[in-house]
Amino acid sequence: MKIVFQHNGILPVKKYGGIERILFWHMKELAKRGHDVVLIGHKESQVEDLGITLIPTPTNAEDIAPLIPNDADIIHLTYNFIPDCKVPTLVNMQCNGQIGERFPKNTVFVSKKHAENHGSDVFIYNALDFDEYPFPTKEKTSFENFLFLAKGSWSVKNLKHCIKACKKAKKHLHIAGGRSYLPSRYIHSHGMVGGDEKISIMKNCDAFLFPVRWHEPFGIAIIEAMAMGMPVFGSPYGSLPEIIQEGAGKVCNNRDELFQEINAKENHYDREKIRKYVEDKFSIQRLTDEYIKLYEKIISGENLNANEPTWKLTQGPEDLLPY
Repeated sequence: MKIVFQHNGILPVKKYGGIERILFWHMKELAKRGHDVVLIGHKESQVEDLGITLIPTPTNAEDIAPLIPNDADIIHLTYNFIPDCKVPTLVNMQCNGQIGERFPKNTVFVSKKHAENHGSDVFIYNALDFDEYPFPTKEKTSFENFLFLAKGSWSVKNLKHCIKACKKAKKHLHIAGGRSYLPSRYIHSHGMVGGDEKISIMKNCDAFLFPVRWHEPFGIAIIEAMAMGMPVFGSPYGSLPEIIQEGAGKVCNNRDELFQEINAKENHYDREKIRKYVEDKFSIQRLTDEYIKLYEKIISGENLNANEPTWKLTQGPEDLLPY
């Protein structure tokens, strides 16, 4: 198949990146399997050595249609848009839609709950290239260092309760993706980090905190933490109950339950089993397998959804949920 992608940023990303990294890994895996992969993207992207054709995007381009090769089989986008051309388009939505926003019939979501919230049943879990996550062999028998990996200024990610719980338990919290400006010997702000710096911080942490206060579509940081052998303590919203299976962490229904996990004296989680679980369920190879099946359906003329998906809940997608 000839599959066209579009992304404005430089690929591969050099520092922090979530969706961009998954997109890059998927393109690389497709090319490895012999598919004709085309990226309409930033002129400084370094993808051609991987067998990916680069078509530089003009800075003033409003529609990528003129850049799409005539012999393309399908277009894969990560935003809500259909180019004005005859080539069928798959839209992979990573975020929640706004109230009243409609998505194309060939839209794919990133978790079962994410799809349900938009009136769909079509989803493919996000995934990792585990070559970029070296598994630390050091055993973790206690909980002393916790990780927060998200945009800390975004209230739905709930950095506030993580800070309060760690300070109360006198445990260390490492914030990667934001900063706390309240001085404490237990709170360590690393800012926006990526690459080796992020991996170095993760290696030194015992568990990951993710008590989000919205319907999280997926939470890539969850599987990143699990790849490093960390159990995840999260809230009951969105995709989290799907991802945090028994033995890989715990769903904490409120801040008291979160504090109990942080304050636990011993770490009984098996780090190797957590790594094996995430490798089995969230590999980039599995993601690519599933996307190829959907590409084939769309190319054959099928729609993935009978109707245009749209946000089905009464509250806004970013309204704070109780915790």
